Amino acid sequence: MSCKGGGEGSYMSPAKSVSVDDRLLLKHHHSEMELQTSTRRGRASTRASLSPTLAELLKRVEDAQSHNTSPEHQVIELSSIPTSYPFVLSFNNLNYSVRVSHKMAFPPFCGDGNRFDEMKVLLNDISGEAREGEIMAVLGASGSGKSTLIDALADRIAKESLKGSVTLNGEVLESRLLKVISAYVMQDDLLFPMLTVEETLMFSAEFRLPRSLSKSKKKARVEALIDQLGLRSAAKTVIGDEGHRGVSGGERRRVSIGLDIIHDPIVLFLDEPTSGLDSTSAFMVIKVLQRIARSGSIVIMSIHQPSSRILSLLDRLIFLSHGQTVFSGSPASLPQFFSEFGHPIPENENRTEFALDLIRELEETPGGTKGLVEFNKASRRQTRRNYITNNGSNLSLKDAISASISKGKLVSGATNESNLISSASVPTFANPFWIEILVIAKRSVTNSRRMPQLFGIRLGAVLVTGIILATIYWHLDNSPKGVQERLGFFAFAMSTTFYTCAEAIPVFLQERYIFMRETAYNAYRRSSYVLAHSIISVPSLILLSLAFAATTFWAVGLAGGLSGFCFFFFTMLASFWAGSSFVTFLSGVVSHVMLGYTVVVAILAYFVLFSGFFISRDRIPPYWLWFHYISLVKYPYEGVLQNEFDDPTKCFVRGVQMFDNTPLGSVPLSLKTKLLNSMSTALGMNISGNTCVTTGRDILQQQGITDISKWNCLWITVAWGFFFRFLFYFTLLLGSKNKRR
Repeated sequence: MSCKGGGEGSYMSPAKSVSVDDRLLLKHHHSEMELQTSTRRGRASTRASLSPTLAELLKRVEDAQSHNTSPEHQVIELSSIPTSYPFVLSFNNLNYSVRVSHKMAFPPFCGDGNRFDEMKVLLNDISGEAREGEIMAVLGASGSGKSTLIDALADRIAKESLKGSVTLNGEVLESRLLKVISAYVMQDDLLFPMLTVEETLMFSAEFRLPRSLSKSKKKARVEALIDQLGLRSAAKTVIGDEGHRGVSGGERRRVSIGLDIIHDPIVLFLDEPTSGLDSTSAFMVIKVLQRIARSGSIVIMSIHQPSSRILSLLDRLIFLSHGQTVFSGSPASLPQFFSEFGHPIPENENRTEFALDLIRELEETPGGTKGLVEFNKASRRQTRRNYITNNGSNLSLKDAISASISKGKLVSGATNESNLISSASVPTFANPFWIEILVIAKRSVTNSRRMPQLFGIRLGAVLVTGIILATIYWHLDNSPKGVQERLGFFAFAMSTTFYTCAEAIPVFLQERYIFMRETAYNAYRRSSYVLAHSIISVPSLILLSLAFAATTFWAVGLAGGLSGFCFFFFTMLASFWAGSSFVTFLSGVVSHVMLGYTVVVAILAYFVLFSGFFISRDRIPPYWLWFHYISLVKYPYEGVLQNEFDDPTKCFVRGVQMFDNTPLGSVPLSLKTKLLNSMSTALGMNISGNTCVTTGRDILQQQGITDISKWNCLWITVAWGFFFRFLFYFTLLLGSKNKRR
């Protein structure tokens, strides 16, 4: 029986299996053929009920496998379920160009005249449509515009740059709605290396599936998806990276696809889903995509040279050449098309390989593919005259989405007995923000727990620094020399605290593209990501602060007792918090690790310079005074100094000690005593060897620390941390649009 893939409701299904996971489909292959016939009849008359969702199909598979009967004998009856409320995604006259700069080989003295800009056309008047229940594949050589077309349909190109229209059921798609009802599978595999396959899919399920679903149902959805993707043997294996052995490249690809089909979207976009897979694995992936399409989805993908078996699963093809359409129609119409064009396809040759080879040969000729483009346009005009296309049901887009939701389409794992949704006002995100925070935090903690060396190295650096400082500044006295040593200790301790926070730079840089992929289609809110990472950073900062404070406070002999230690600890914690927030913000601005380290080290050096240690506030030039007040090191440094020197009863310079650190410091004690007597006579007051000349508050006065109390210094440091987290959020909000310009 021949199947015309270009007509309404025409499906093509192979009769043979490719893996254990597909055995179940052998018995109902005949039922799929019946489904084609009944679908045509149903669409000619009336439409009854929705197709079962992928989740329902997988649930039936799961139920069948749970019985004692072997899977080969379980038949899934689909032929009695006609398709209704179809979606049709139409795109008309899509045009997209980018400005490219070229450099001409002119002499250097010509100045800027050796550069010129040229508009490069990536999409040129592309039109077509993709329907519910079908797979539309975009083919072409590298640079033909396949990925660009997928991005245009998926709203990944800025509206002002893309010309033409993209509609669903005749209505223009809003970006917010498209994100809810669609998913996009990128060509690159962006995964967390230390999570297992099962954990990766489970976290995706917790993000994309609503809280109304029980954890057991989400787990069942993940288990069914693992089986359908052929990942059962690798379910407990970590993804892996260059330093950790994990799953194979083909398995990574299937995991990436699974992440984005977990919630059973209405429209699914895929960029080269079979890239890196062997022929059997590629066929199995396309077979899964066919089931998704048959369950009531539109599947649009780019693919490079599909095999004959894969071609039999595709319903519509679009061949591109330099951004232009050279063929658009069903796979079955390929032989007739190229035969009429004068290049018949040999009987035993792969149709797509022949077409792609011919297109490449034409591209190398002087006229290029212009003749084939014009022939395709003429062929499409003739087809329109001879065939009236039925664009689907009479339901509006909102009514169609509402009906689809009411049947559980966007609630993977739910059955028809779930609460019905009467309107199409779909929530933007599947879960409330506090659920998102919990899931993101859990995932981050799982990653960190499997790489303990990262925190261990940072803790070791803090402990080593604390031990070195403790041994160098062991039990400082209250002499003028001890005062100078205390000032040096506090300055170095505070600056070290901020510099050790530089390790936070690669944390977000490693997750940047995963974050962009997940937020592009509303897996979670950006604010949830910022809050979750802020919360989970606090326990590690507490441990670091406690380790440093306990190592140095008592060994150096700092003042204040237990209350002084507590304030010193909280100041260290606030410093770590502010430094970590500052570095996290910079990681959102700078996209390169080495550049990020350079910027962080330079700015922190400026903060230390203007903190008040190297030069007091009163000595800083007025035009640099603003930098003193934005220095992150200033406030914790002044806070710990006040904690140390704010006791009015504590004396740091007595009698003859006033001559220390001066040229008179080396004269005999008897001479110093005579000098004190002379000064007493001149001043009219008695100054003996035990008279207190300088208290702690005098030292604070000398350092210019008079305007902010120590507690205000602490709160300001904490506020800096929140401020930079807030800036980090805005950086993510503005810098992760993930759209072409």
